[in-house]
Amino acid sequence: MKSQRIVIKVGSHVLTQDGAIAKARMLALVELIAELKAHKYEVILVSSGAVAAGHTLLPLDRSSVANRQALAAIGQPLLLKMYQEKFAKFGHLCSQVLLSADVFEVVEQIAHAKVAIDTLLKNNIVPIINENDTVSVEELVFGDNDRLSAHVAHYFDAKMLVILSDIDAFYDKDPNQYSDAKRRAVVSEISQDELEAEHTPNNAFATGGIVTKLQSADFLMKHGREMFLASGFELSDVKAFLVEGKHVGGTLFKQTK
Repeated sequence: MKSQRIVIKVGSHVLTQDGAIAKARMLALVELIAELKAHKYEVILVSSGAVAAGHTLLPLDRSSVANRQALAAIGQPLLLKMYQEKFAKFGHLCSQVLLSADVFEVVEQIAHAKVAIDTLLKNNIVPIINENDTVSVEELVFGDNDRLSAHVAHYFDAKMLVILSDIDAFYDKDPNQYSDAKRRAVVSEISQDELEAEHTPNNAFATGGIVTKLQSADFLMKHGREMFLASGFELSDVKAFLVEGKHVGGTLFKQTK
């Protein structure tokens, strides 16, 4: 059976709790990836959390971009160490790949990066990708890796991007404000109004919201790829979808022919 390549993106809100890395949720994520690898998936992980990890050691004011750059520099190796320890429990190696947005603007750089990713996956190693936050000011201010993960999925030839978030699906209206909001199980088109709505991050370490996820889904659908949005707090929906082939919860973004 040929392996299917997917990208999993986990956001700051899922990986942090009370100003620190949520170790139990990180372990559950790593366990999910180990299970997916056993089911013949090639998994690329795009992980936020460097700034939050750095903040646990040096509690600087995160409203300053300079401070966030410093926290990312402190937190990135700490975050990787935590991942290494957890992947080791399941007999897997992981690796760190730091990218900046301009990598995807130059064909040669994309090709070089893809060779590295392909080689890691060929050797059964999980690439953990993050924006190079120490030098990428724009990403620190806005984005939270949603669009980075969409570019990773497209340019590194993954069939699907899976976003694990504090947002468990895409609804017809804000479920935090309307009790009658209904989950949209499958979305094949996103309106311009939805793509340009006001951004609503929900966490001190997060910089995205539903809009950046919709923009990512729109980008991927236009390039013939898929995106699945599900809860990162409770992984039953994503497990059902990827392992059992059952669409119980979450939203699948897939262009229909």
